[in-house]
Amino acid sequence: MTSVEVTLTGAEVLLPDGPARCDLFLSGGQVVDAPAGRRVDLSGYLVLPGIVDLHGDGFERHMAPRRGAMKEMTEGVVAAEAELAANGITTAVLAQFWSWEGGLRGPDFAAGVFQAIRQVRDGLVTDLIPQLRFETHLLADYATLPERLVEWQVPYVVFNDHLPHERLAEGRKPPRLAGQALKAGRSPEAHLELLKALHANGPQVPKALDELCADLHRRGVRMGSHDDHSAADCATWQRRGLTISEFPETLEAAEAARGGGGHIILGSPNVVRGGSHKGNVSALDLIAMGLCDALASDYHYPSPRRAALMLVRTGLLDLGAAWALVSSSPARVLGLTDRGELAPGKRADLVILDAQSHRVAATFAAGRVSYMSGDVATRFLT
Repeated sequence: MTSVEVTLTGAEVLLPDGPARCDLFLSGGQVVDAPAGRRVDLSGYLVLPGIVDLHGDGFERHMAPRRGAMKEMTEGVVAAEAELAANGITTAVLAQFWSWEGGLRGPDFAAGVFQAIRQVRDGLVTDLIPQLRFETHLLADYATLPERLVEWQVPYVVFNDHLPHERLAEGRKPPRLAGQALKAGRSPEAHLELLKALHANGPQVPKALDELCADLHRRGVRMGSHDDHSAADCATWQRRGLTISEFPETLEAAEAARGGGGHIILGSPNVVRGGSHKGNVSALDLIAMGLCDALASDYHYPSPRRAALMLVRTGLLDLGAAWALVSSSPARVLGLTDRGELAPGKRADLVILDAQSHRVAATFAAGRVSYMSGDVATRFLT
């Protein structure tokens, strides 16, 4: 696909060393250091690096807006990409479960999602990166997981454990059992028996994980942990070669992740809401303590932009530092050295915001338009 050749003038541009009112030159899908193409006046707008979203499952609503309603998954990926672009996201990690929860989070659905991403990603503008979220107690699936990742072209795995261990250990029924069973296509009785069996796998899980992580590490798979609760959790994962801690639940876990040289990913909705909806440690507090490498959309694609701007508005960070949490820093976590900053030689990934409302006016990925609306479109077209 052809990228634009254009010189953007009149806007405030966020450069690596801070915001400046200057021209920005785009050519060949990159930011360049000399005028290119025709000039487009963007007075009244902000030009920022495109958002790199390290973890988001908001695409689920597009893949299956109602049980059984979406049979053509490629259309769901296309719809999700449109939402990503409309929110200034130029690189998106799509986090798909392989879980005992079944339904939209079962392995068969995961296979369909990853196949759909493969089929359409080259025809889309936003860079889509598939991530598998794997439940640790599914021991029967360990043997086939590495080859499935190769088949699905998934370079990134995050390990979860969402079993209600405390209730199962006490012999009590977990909350929302009937609803979970319905989504999984099981009877409540069968679903409870499955949870009990998986809970009983507990003593075998650590050794199995040691072997699985070693195998995936040899294959070059990027790995992360999810919802770490303690320093011991982090230390164990880091011994297995994991370098990313998604959404640590406590200050202790975040400090341990940082102390072990790992990357800390926090949820943008936590910032926007002012706290965790589950009562975990506040992302705002962790950011204030320097314990955040990147903000991710989690379940809400508008939140990275809103969270970064909120950090500026409240005075916690300046624009450069706040926006880095959704652009250059997540790019570094993913090893993507070609993006995240508006500098010559970098990909022309950028988002144009209305300077007053801060709404997204346009999004470019590798110099190609993925979203454009309103007055800014008139300026490009006339």
